[in-house]
Amino acid sequence: MSGALELRLGPIAHGGHTVARHEGRVIFVRHGIPGELVRARLTESEEGKRFWRADVVEVLEPSPARRPHFWGPADAPAAYAAGTLPVGGAEFGHIELAEQRRLKGAVVREQLSRLAHLELEVDVEAVPVGGPGTEGADDDGLHWRTRCSFAVDASGHLAMHAHRSEATVPVSDMPLAVPPIGQLGLWDADLTGVARVEVAAPAAGTAPLVVLTLSEDVPSARLRELLDAIDGEASVSVVDPTGGAPLTLRGRGSVAEEAGGFHYTVTGEGFWQIHRRAPETLMGAVLDAVRPVLGDGGSAADLYAGAGLFTAPLASIVGDSGSVLSVEGSPGTSRDARRTFKRQRQVDVVQGRVERVLRQRAGEQFDAVVLDPPRAGAGREAVRQLVAAAPRGLAYVACDPASFARDLGWFREAGWTLEWLRAFDLYPHTHHVETVGLLRPGR
Repeated sequence: MSGALELRLGPIAHGGHTVARHEGRVIFVRHGIPGELVRARLTESEEGKRFWRADVVEVLEPSPARRPHFWGPADAPAAYAAGTLPVGGAEFGHIELAEQRRLKGAVVREQLSRLAHLELEVDVEAVPVGGPGTEGADDDGLHWRTRCSFAVDASGHLAMHAHRSEATVPVSDMPLAVPPIGQLGLWDADLTGVARVEVAAPAAGTAPLVVLTLSEDVPSARLRELLDAIDGEASVSVVDPTGGAPLTLRGRGSVAEEAGGFHYTVTGEGFWQIHRRAPETLMGAVLDAVRPVLGDGGSAADLYAGAGLFTAPLASIVGDSGSVLSVEGSPGTSRDARRTFKRQRQVDVVQGRVERVLRQRAGEQFDAVVLDPPRAGAGREAVRQLVAAAPRGLAYVACDPASFARDLGWFREAGWTLEWLRAFDLYPHTHHVETVGLLRPGR
C-alpha cells in the first residue's frame, strides 16, 4: 500500500465507492461522501489497471452529511492514523442515515438507466429494527444483524478482514449485531485452533447457533474448553479443517426461524436473511406482487428458494390443489427446505441449478414466479427460460442493483415490463440495498 493523493470526490458508484479522478485516471474511493475534499491512500494502483482504488485517510472539507463513525474498527481515518486497516464492513457508518438511503437510491437509479435503459426514481425505504408499530420512531441503524461471520487472529481472538484483503483486524464488539450475539461470550474467549466463527441468533428469540470452523485437529479436551467459553444457552457445532458437514457438540445443529406466521428450520449451512425484519418485509412485498395472479389451485415457482422463505406463503395461497416448485442450488439449504415442507404434498423441493431444473421442466406452466438469485443475478440463460415460460407475474428479489438491472434489461428486450419497484434499506451503514420488482410479460 503506497501513495496519498488529495482528491475531490465525485458521485457515488455501485459497490460503496465514490468516483474521483487524478490526472485523467478514475479512482474508486471508499469511506468518503460525494463533494468532499479528502486525502486518500491508494490501496490498488497497478499501472496496467483501468482504475485504481483508495481509502480516505483524512477529510479536509467534510460533507454536511458526515457524522462520527459509530464503530472504531470501521472508521478509516482513525484506523490509518493508528497504523491499522479498517474492517471491510460498515463502510457507510460515517454518513447520516437519510443520506445513506439517498445515495443507495442514486446507485439503483444509475444502474437501471445504464444497464436496463430505464429511467426511474427510486426511494429507499427505511426498515425499523424495532418491528411493526415503530415506524417513524428514531432508528440508529444498529442491532439488526442476526447472522455474523468472524475470522480468528493469531492470538485466538475474534477479528474481521479488511476490504479485499487477507489482513485481519481484531474486534471486541459488533454494533450491527442483535444483542444476543454480543452476549455469547465470544469477545473474550480464547479461540485458538479455530479459523472462522459463524453465529446465528434468530429474531424470534430461540437459541442461537455458533459454528466453529477449526484450523487444525483439536483434541476433545480443547473442544470442551471451547464449549465452556460460549454461553451455555447456545447450540455449538464444529466443522473439521478438511471440510464436510458440521458436527453438533451441544444443542441443535439448526435454528428455528419464523416469518409471517410460517416456521422454518435453518441449519448452520443454510441461508437466511440477516436483517431481523428482512424476512417479513420481503415476504410482504413479494406477496403484493404475486397475489393478483395467484390463487387457490394455482401454480408457482420459487427459484433460488433458500430455506423456503417464499415457498411457505406461496403454498398457503395455492392450497392443497395447487403446486409450488421450490428450487435451490445449495445442498444443505435445500435439505432445510425439504425438512420444512415434507408434509406439504403440493410443494416439490428440488436441489439443483435453476437453469438445469427449468430446462428439465420446459413446458411447465406457472401462474407466478419468485426469483431471488444470489448477488451474481439470474443470468441470461435463466432469463431466457423464464421468458419462454411466460408466467403471468414474476417477483424479482435482488440484493445487487447491477445484476438486477442487467437481467431486467434482458427481460425488457423480450417485451416484458417492470410494473413497480420497491427498495429497502435492509443493511444500514453498508452500501447494500435490497429491491423487489414486479415484472410482467408482453402481450
